[in-house]
Amino acid sequence: AWQWRPVIDGVNMAPITRAVLVAAVALSASSLPCVSGFAPSALGSPRAGMVLTSRLTAPRATAGPLRLGRSGAASRGRVAMAADLDGGVEGMQGAAGTGVKGAVRAVYKFLRPHTIRGTVLASVTGVARALTEVPTSIITWSLLPNAVFGMLALLLGNALIVGINQIYDVDIDKVNKPFLPVAAGELGTKAAWALVLGSGFLGPLIVYKLFSPVIFGLYMFGTTIGVLYSVPPFRLKRFPLAAGLTIACVRGFLLNFGVYYAAREALGLGFAWNPSVTFLARFMTVFAAVIAVTKDLPDIEGDKKFAVETLSTRLGVKPIATAATAVLLLNYAGAVATALLAGPGVYNTAFMAGGHALAGLWLALGFRKFQPDSMASIKGYYKRIWDLFYLEYLMYVFI
Repeated sequence: AWQWRPVIDGVNMAPITRAVLVAAVALSASSLPCVSGFAPSALGSPRAGMVLTSRLTAPRATAGPLRLGRSGAASRGRVAMAADLDGGVEGMQGAAGTGVKGAVRAVYKFLRPHTIRGTVLASVTGVARALTEVPTSIITWSLLPNAVFGMLALLLGNALIVGINQIYDVDIDKVNKPFLPVAAGELGTKAAWALVLGSGFLGPLIVYKLFSPVIFGLYMFGTTIGVLYSVPPFRLKRFPLAAGLTIACVRGFLLNFGVYYAAREALGLGFAWNPSVTFLARFMTVFAAVIAVTKDLPDIEGDKKFAVETLSTRLGVKPIATAATAVLLLNYAGAVATALLAGPGVYNTAFMAGGHALAGLWLALGFRKFQPDSMASIKGYYKRIWDLFYLEYLMYVFI
């Protein structure tokens, strides 16, 4: 039975939990620089509003020099447009800049920060969940290196998957995401390949050396299907069902199950299903499936241009957003029901039921303002889904 114990074997657990939550809140808050179509411009001055049609208009002239690598004026225009437009879940995206700072920023953009936050939150809260279940006598500082290297391996796997997607989708990204560094010419193809291949080598090596064959197998399966999502001739993204299952499997089930399993393994314990872990794996698999579908909403113009068939291009923006909202609301209703119907002590009933009810309400209120003909509204809607995704991990430690 679940029971919050602030002191375990004489050791106060509250500071550990507070540290985890401070880190998680900071990571989540860093995804919120830009909401409601207003954010600081990457060129130095605030801009409000956005193009209010489903097709983006031509970029405005931009003052000041922009050094964007080898792609010249065309790339300058794309990044100028990106600076004028709210990147939604990506935040306000402008030119990376010059010199070492510009190179670092280009690499950071290449790693897709909003996916990094999700990975780090899953890692931190998954380990915290495992630690709250064991006597602190078996928790030692010697476990820290494995935890750090484990998170690094996950981030390298994330870099492999999102990086190779940018390499093969560069032409589509020039329409849909002109702020991404490969599409903008801020990061050359050779440098992008070096980052991808380096990540694809170091990530598996870390897991192979430090973790069990089971964890290594899960890691390789997740990264493999993540790569096949983008790489020809497979390009699973061409098939809506396969694309959805890929993202749901990797970011929903494998990530949450794998982190918890690895944490218990590092503690010298066998795997045991915990009701909270079971709930999270189920809940986040559904959530990740919704993300897999709604991520195509802001990309509909480029997908149409390059004949990439998605549910959004096939059915339209409004039906997909409506269906996605309905699925998430049912997911939240299921979470509330799970909390209320479980036996005494299984979950923190009041927090779990109340938190998910409020999260569902926030989603519903946001959808009421949704405008399918406004790219600002589409990006804001998709960003809200990611914010709720982050929020779930913040609640996870306490349910």
